[in-house]
Amino acid sequence: MNRQDLIREIEKNGCVLIRHGARHDWYQNLRTGVSQPVPRHREVAEPLAHHILKMLK
Repeated sequence: MNRQDLIREIEKNGCVLIRHGARHDWYQNLRTGVSQPVPRHREVAEPLAHHILKMLK
């Protein structure tokens, strides 16, 4: 999955960027308080992208 598409989907679910890391950006769902790292690669593997979306919903 393209990283930009993943970030659009994450932000659509009410998540915000917490901080930039060296290799990952951290997003947090404000409703649940759950945070997840998102890799800074152009392409994110499908299983990893689905896991990130599942955790942040």
